[in-house]
Amino acid sequence: MKSRESRKIDHIKYALHLEDGPCATGFSDMQVMHCCLPQVDRRKVDLSVSLPGVGTLSQPLVIDAITGGAEAVKSINRDLAVVARETGCAMAVGSQYGAVRKGLYADTYQVVRRENPKGVVFANVSALATPEEARRAVDMVEAQALEIHLNSAQELAMEEGDRDFSRWLEQIAAICSQSEVPVIVKETGCGMAREEARRLLDCGVSILDTGGAGGTNFPAIEGCRYPEGNRELSQWGIPSALSLLETVEAKGWQNGIIASGGIRSALDVFRAQVLGANAVGMAGNILRLVREGGTLLAIQRIRQLLEAVKDFYTLTGCTRGTELRQVRYYFTGNLAAAVRSFSYGENEFN
Repeated sequence: MKSRESRKIDHIKYALHLEDGPCATGFSDMQVMHCCLPQVDRRKVDLSVSLPGVGTLSQPLVIDAITGGAEAVKSINRDLAVVARETGCAMAVGSQYGAVRKGLYADTYQVVRRENPKGVVFANVSALATPEEARRAVDMVEAQALEIHLNSAQELAMEEGDRDFSRWLEQIAAICSQSEVPVIVKETGCGMAREEARRLLDCGVSILDTGGAGGTNFPAIEGCRYPEGNRELSQWGIPSALSLLETVEAKGWQNGIIASGGIRSALDVFRAQVLGANAVGMAGNILRLVREGGTLLAIQRIRQLLEAVKDFYTLTGCTRGTELRQVRYYFTGNLAAAVRSFSYGENEFN
């Protein structure tokens, strides 16, 4: 078995090598109705959003958790922090579980706060962390929120992965009861169903990050590291758009939801917000931009993406995120079939 440090390096290598999928996100099955009389001034479009307990973000993009915990990847976190600072993105660091448990490589996370002293930063631990370890993770990066990641499929795909998930909910509740900052729970690529979303909310979780299937595929990454494992795990998961619908049913429209999992375009960002996400998370595509073109290219592309999001606000007659609830849309294909199969109650979709 490889060390935790070498695993972090492998994750970056294979994340850059593998494509998204193979599951589709489902966002292409959502069609938004055009407004031919927008009646708005595009120059007045405001992309700022609010997250419960965190406050106002200048725009709806979060650089999702990517890395940390190995000296060789410290430069990546430094670059991502620069990108976050220059674009106004919130940013989640990679899992600090090893750092808070063994006291190693703290500087690979702290570099984020040094480079972005005034930005919004999320700490990150696994559901195995104790409340004290969670507190140390928050203090390490002076975080405004704490993210707890759920990665059971990835663990099962890893030779050295955990196999006992029986106390996750109990441990999450313990962290929530003692945390001085809002707690975010994030799935890492297999999606979130409404039943589990409700159980998490009952534990005191403030924000849900849907982490649906269709983007960076951690079971596939682990399959490259451990070919003898269950390779079919890479095909497992709830498509991102459906995961978002499920979470909105549990939490409410734009009521503390981050949509993630294969969101790669301005239109996907817009669709996710229309469906009820306050903000969206991106990871793999931003990592690729930074590694292949540097921070300047990543900053340029993110700014271009956000300007394109404003176009879609304008074409639906909206100037701010809260107005997106009036936007009409319909579903096709597999997403339409899924919506027909489930009953969504009071948050019935357009």
